[in-house]
Amino acid sequence: MRYIDDELRDKTILITGGAGFIGSNLAFYFQANHSKARVIVVDKFRSGATFSNGNLKSFGHFKNLLGFSGEVISGDINDPRVMESLEKNYKFDYIFHEAAISDTTVAEQDLMIKTNVNAYKNLLLIALKHNAHMIYASSAATYGDSDVFEVGNEQPNNVYGFSKVMMDNISYEYIKKQDNIKIVGLRYFNVYGKGEFFKNKTASTVVQFGHQLLAGNQVKLFEGSDKILRDFIYIEDVVQANIKAMEAKKSGVYNVGTGKARSFLDIADTVQKELGLSLDYEYIPNPFIGQYQFFTQANIDDTREFLGYEPRFSLEDGIKDYIFEIKRLFEAEVK
Repeated sequence: MRYIDDELRDKTILITGGAGFIGSNLAFYFQANHSKARVIVVDKFRSGATFSNGNLKSFGHFKNLLGFSGEVISGDINDPRVMESLEKNYKFDYIFHEAAISDTTVAEQDLMIKTNVNAYKNLLLIALKHNAHMIYASSAATYGDSDVFEVGNEQPNNVYGFSKVMMDNISYEYIKKQDNIKIVGLRYFNVYGKGEFFKNKTASTVVQFGHQLLAGNQVKLFEGSDKILRDFIYIEDVVQANIKAMEAKKSGVYNVGTGKARSFLDIADTVQKELGLSLDYEYIPNPFIGQYQFFTQANIDDTREFLGYEPRFSLEDGIKDYIFEIKRLFEAEVK
């Protein structure tokens, strides 16, 4: 979907988590297609701070925004002063809320809820005051071990998935109360593509496998990887879903996936094919049993009906489109 440039003339768009994976892709989408819109990016940006699992507290990286010409604000959505500044100094028309703790292995439940749930409600209140449409990142982690991937079948098996269920619950409460703005939650399945590299260990297996192979190493797969099936969605289709959500037929929570589950072995084989390689695999125990989804497959019937969304990239198409960037990153950041 592409708006005529003038349709967003003088509109102000806020993207939280805008130096992250999905947020930065949205920022560049608007810059490329809607030059008359004002785009504001807010991101905590990374420091050396880590969680108890050793992973970074923020994945926002300035390199994801190289070439961006909009306004960039360094700020934590948990900081009341940042939220007050956003409320008082701007008048937003659209808010794309991508900022979150997205690491499913984070054990700090208090900070997860504060960041993902409480801060979201505060931002939603700003949207209501500004009469701004709210489009936010939910997650397939809400389904957990459920075998039915439709809204109403949530069984989160980690605090991250729980936090996203709580976000969706808040959204439904406010959807009932008003109809002046659209409130749309997008339950992303396994997203991969340009901009994810700086997520480090939590980046997709697509880029991780690619860099292992380019380094001449064996790809490390969890035991039984041919039976671990996920719905892998390319970043271009995630951006598409966000843009479609701007004109959703009705507010609600929608799945964003391909509707087809593929294995981690499929990814490894496809990446090898695109790189012209055929190395053996090394199988290792899965350390995430109990907090890991072994099957996901989005039901996108409602997403098609109410957002007009249709995935354009198969796993093979997405990896083929992504492979140049994987090679570029290896030369620039890894080698």
